[in-house]
Amino acid sequence: MRAIQVTEYVKGPLDLKVSDNVPTPRPSATQYLIEIHSAGTNFFDLLQIQGKYQHQPALPWIGGAEFAGTVAAVPSSRPQGGSNPKYQVGDRVFGATQGAYATHVLAGEDTLLRVPAGWSFEDAAGLFVTAPTAYGGLVHRATVRSGEWVLVHAAAGGVGLSAVQIAKAMGATVVATAGTERKRQIAREFGADYVVDYRDAAWPGEVKTLCARHRTGDGRAGVDIVYDPVGMIEASLKCVAWNARLLVVGFAAGTIEKVALNRVLLKNVSLVGLHWGQYARFEKETVGVVWQGIFDLVAQGKFRGIAFTDESFVGLESVPRALQALGGRETWGKVVVKVIDDHAGQSKL
Repeated sequence: MRAIQVTEYVKGPLDLKVSDNVPTPRPSATQYLIEIHSAGTNFFDLLQIQGKYQHQPALPWIGGAEFAGTVAAVPSSRPQGGSNPKYQVGDRVFGATQGAYATHVLAGEDTLLRVPAGWSFEDAAGLFVTAPTAYGGLVHRATVRSGEWVLVHAAAGGVGLSAVQIAKAMGATVVATAGTERKRQIAREFGADYVVDYRDAAWPGEVKTLCARHRTGDGRAGVDIVYDPVGMIEASLKCVAWNARLLVVGFAAGTIEKVALNRVLLKNVSLVGLHWGQYARFEKETVGVVWQGIFDLVAQGKFRGIAFTDESFVGLESVPRALQALGGRETWGKVVVKVIDDHAGQSKL
């Protein structure tokens, strides 16, 4: 098979090369063999290829984690008394496991889900991480309710656009922050009611003004929920209402914040962490509930794919450029590589 195989750490994504003769994974007793049609990119991919990520596979390894494709082979055995494989050859699935920048990958049943009806492989390849992070945070951790106001930071990013859609689906009013006019436009297109430029140091005041103008009661002071994958909790405390919930989702800005806890006390707010990747370990029962909630929104037409469309990335040779664009903050939504160009009706491998 063909793959982006890392045999030594590189300085940046443009140093990555496609290997043409990597052994195709053999059908496994416990794993499915998936033919990959599309692969999603992530910031941790950039760290991993440089040897800087907290989880580093032993060299050599194949890059990428998120994918969507078709089942090429099912597990060759099942536990004694176990049921038949959940998926069959030809089924359209998406998931995440190490090695997505390739034509094929092995994946366990617990890492796979069916591609929603009507969805492309491209959109499905960007679903596994972003959607449950947003739904798990807003619905299960912050218990968003209809009529509340939600501030979504980095709203044009993958988890940001997911959060915008989910908050709107739950009946909330969304204030979205983004750093360029194009990204603010995208946030509006996905449902944001108001947009704010977070590069302007006065942005908390702008949020407060919006709330004072359009809300009543305690809500005039600010928003009810902050969804923060960036590291902007300290500034956000300036524009929250009484009893607000601030979701700590990540630190994309690169700095782990130190928060003045007197503000937490004075406004009676809650700081709520979300580590979605650990739910499969500590709270398995919630994982299925979250995915069912997401699929329900998809079926209702309230959640759509967030694949970046301003530039196309077709074929494994385009992975380096896709990662460069992602790392350079040139993109919005989810940057996805079409490993097979389904629209062209032929493989680009």
